[in-house]
Amino acid sequence: MFDTLQDRLASVFKGLRSKGRLTEADIDATMREIRIALLEADVNLGVVKEFVTAVKTRALEAELSKALNPSQQVIKIVNEELVAILGGEARPIRFAKKPPTVIMLAGLQGAGKTTLAGKLARWLKSEKHTPLLVAADLQRPNAVQQLQIVGERAGVHVYAPEPGNGVGDPIEVARGSIAHAEAKLYDVVIVDTAGRLGVDAELMQQAADIKAAVTPHETLFVVDAMIGQDAVNTAKAFDEGVGVDGVVLTKLDGDARGGAALSIARVLGKPIMFASNGEALADFDMFHPDRMASRILGMGDVLTLIEQAEKTFDAEQSRAAAEKLMSRNQFGLQDFLSQMQQLRKMGPMSKILGMLPGAGQFKQAINEIDEREIDRIEAIIFSMTPKERDDVAILNGSRRARIARGAGVEVSDVNKLVNRFVEARKMMESMAGGRFPGMGGMPGMPGGMPGMPGARKQQPKQNQKGKKGRRGTARPAGANRPAAQPKAPQVPQSMDDFQLPPELQKMFDENKPKF
Repeated sequence: MFDTLQDRLASVFKGLRSKGRLTEADIDATMREIRIALLEADVNLGVVKEFVTAVKTRALEAELSKALNPSQQVIKIVNEELVAILGGEARPIRFAKKPPTVIMLAGLQGAGKTTLAGKLARWLKSEKHTPLLVAADLQRPNAVQQLQIVGERAGVHVYAPEPGNGVGDPIEVARGSIAHAEAKLYDVVIVDTAGRLGVDAELMQQAADIKAAVTPHETLFVVDAMIGQDAVNTAKAFDEGVGVDGVVLTKLDGDARGGAALSIARVLGKPIMFASNGEALADFDMFHPDRMASRILGMGDVLTLIEQAEKTFDAEQSRAAAEKLMSRNQFGLQDFLSQMQQLRKMGPMSKILGMLPGAGQFKQAINEIDEREIDRIEAIIFSMTPKERDDVAILNGSRRARIARGAGVEVSDVNKLVNRFVEARKMMESMAGGRFPGMGGMPGMPGGMPGMPGARKQQPKQNQKGKKGRRGTARPAGANRPAAQPKAPQVPQSMDDFQLPPELQKMFDENKPKF
């Protein structure tokens, strides 16, 4: 969504890198480019003026840090101001001291309230809560049935005493859900209300009546991030007519310009609490202003990547794979397949790579990654027997031909996968032993690079007669030195410590992997 804005800002900052110091004219020119970039992204005009003024004032008045060049200093200021207009800090749900906590969802039809209700319920369930979905949208055709299907997929219960399609009183349904939740010990109630194609008096009155009936602890306005400035105007109308505690952005994975996301928190004065960035129920999380600002500036979102990895990866399985890396030829294709499958659970490869710092400059290559190539790798490995996966050395010509037929690929594809896997495994084993092919190794590990802390010193070359001591007797080189004790390779203690080497990571990073 923020691709265009990200590209424009990257171009602005690139022009500052060659400058040793910034003059007032340089700052004015930079602010002009930033203003244009924000307006083209459909950011609210008042927010743009406020943002540009704040950045310019700080850039002119602040003493430039000696540790940062002018470009870095401006990026730092822009990042901090972006965080400010996005809300400052993440705002969690305010849970009731006495359950159940009632959350009411409001918004226009088509914003994705019903699907988002399921995403929110699934997220709360992962946070050890017991949510209950309430079907209070009785007007839109099949809205009740849709919520029941979403609830089933999310693994949460749905309170739906009325069939909907114009039948039933949504206010009584909402009121009855509280008693049902208390009786069945649900600690969070999520009320899905009706929407309209536009803001009208009937919609506002119904939402206000439901709010009065259940007295929600959080009233969240669900807004489609792709509709631009109209999202801001609609949010203001709901806040004035019903009262809004926070905002939830949907469809952040769209190709719109993203101005609503950058405007709504500052204009409305209410925090963005959650964001949905995909169609799957798992594509939902808390909104972190600092992480979003980091993404916009092309600095990635490593914290979110780590959190997703912690939820997805099996720590014991990753530790076992890491231990195999320490032993020669123990890491097989089955271990590689297991790690790759865990990685894919985090989402599409393009989404994962897009969270890495500096990924913006490889945006086109990342967007063109074909997930079917990874499916092809899985098909090849699945076509092998367990023994062949553990020991690729036994793969002769007939076996490779059989595997190729089973996977529906050419023999050359099997050969390329096996050859690149063997090369990558050699690299990993070298890293595990502390040495790189053709290099002195890693600092602090056996065979470390000369001159680095923890590295073994190189022995000086001696002539045939040897080096003489003070009494003229020849001493072997290093005779008085204690023998260096090789350090045991460190096994990663958690999934976070495990990193793939460059050769193996090429299997994921290339535009079109050639296996």
